[in-house]
Amino acid sequence: MISEEKLNSIEEQIKAEQQSISYDIKDFTIEYYVQKYLTSEEEGDNELYVPDYQREFIWEISRQSKFIESIILGLPIPLIFVAEIEDTGRLEIVDGSQRIRTLAAFVNDKFKLIRLETLTELNGFTFSQLKPSRQRLIKNSSMRMIVLSSRANEEIRNDMFGRINTSSVPLLGMETRRGIFRGKFMDFITKLAESKRFKKLCPIDKHFENRREEEELILRYFAFSAGYLKNFNLNGINLKDSSVTKYIDRYLQHKNETCTDHELEKKENDFNQMLDFVELVFKDKGFGKFENSQATSRPYFEAIAIGSSMALKSKKKINTKDLTWSIIDKKNHNDLYKLLSGRYHTHKPKTLKARIDYVFENLTKE
Repeated sequence: MISEEKLNSIEEQIKAEQQSISYDIKDFTIEYYVQKYLTSEEEGDNELYVPDYQREFIWEISRQSKFIESIILGLPIPLIFVAEIEDTGRLEIVDGSQRIRTLAAFVNDKFKLIRLETLTELNGFTFSQLKPSRQRLIKNSSMRMIVLSSRANEEIRNDMFGRINTSSVPLLGMETRRGIFRGKFMDFITKLAESKRFKKLCPIDKHFENRREEEELILRYFAFSAGYLKNFNLNGINLKDSSVTKYIDRYLQHKNETCTDHELEKKENDFNQMLDFVELVFKDKGFGKFENSQATSRPYFEAIAIGSSMALKSKKKINTKDLTWSIIDKKNHNDLYKLLSGRYHTHKPKTLKARIDYVFENLTKE
C-alpha cells in the first residue's frame, strides 16, 4: 500500500518540474519562417538558425517534394521545435532544420518537384512557375512552432534536446548500420572509434553523445576517401544521384564482404598517420572549427581529415607555415567558411570535392 505522504511527494515533484519548463506555442506563415531563416544567414546572424550539429542537409529532392506536396494539400505538419538563446535573442532550430531549409529552397526555385504521387500535375514545376495566387497560398500557409524560452536553464534545455534526439528522432545512420551491416569492416570502424586520441581530437556535440557519431565520422572518412578520385561513384552508387546514407551503406556492405587483413592494416596505418598530422599541425583545435570546440562539424571534419590524408599520400612538400586559411571566422568570411556554409546539397560530389580540394591545395602550395 502506497502511503498518502509518498503520493503527495510525487505530486509536489511533478508540479515543481512543470514550473521550471517555460515555452510558447506559436503559429507563423511559411513566408515568415523563410524570411527569418534567410535574412543575414550568410553572415551567421539570421534570427532563425541551424546549429552546427545539424548543418548537414540530408533530404533528397524526392523527400523535399513530398513535404511540399503535404503543405499544398493542407496535411498536418510536424511541429518545429526551437530554443531561444538569451545572449543573442536568436532562435536555434532543435528539430525541423530539414523542413525549414526545404521551404527556403523551394520558394527560391532551388529544385523542381518530382515523384509526386497525389499532385502528379505538379511534377517538374518550380515555385515561380505556379500561379501567383497559388504562390501566395503556399507562403501564407502556417506551421506551428514550439519556442523553449531562454528562462529555461541550461540543464532543462539539454534534457529536452536529449529527449527529442532519443525519442522523437529515428535512429541515426550508424545506430542502424550496427544492426544491419555486421561484419569485419564494421568491427574495424568500431575499434578505431574507441581511440582516446581520436576522441580528444574530435569532440562530439552533446546532441550526438552515445549515438555512435565517432564511428559515423570514421566511416565517412574511408568512404569519401575511396570515392574522391572516382567522382564519388563506388560499387554501383553515384553520390550525385543518391543520398549520403545509401552511398555509405553500400561502401560498408562491400567492405564487409571483401576487405582483407592486409587492407585493414594499411587503412589503419593511413588513418593513424592522418591523426598524427592533424594532432601536430592543428594542435590547438584538432577537428574542431575553433579552439576548445565542444563539437565537430561533419563537413569540416571531412575536409580536414581527407584533405590532409590526400596531401600526405601525394608525397608533395607540406606547407604548414600559414594556416590562416583553416580559421573559421563568422565576421571574416574566407573561402573555407563559404565552402562549409552551403544551405543545400552539402554532400553532393561538387561541394564535397571542393572542400577537400581546398584543404589539399593549401597544404601543398609552394
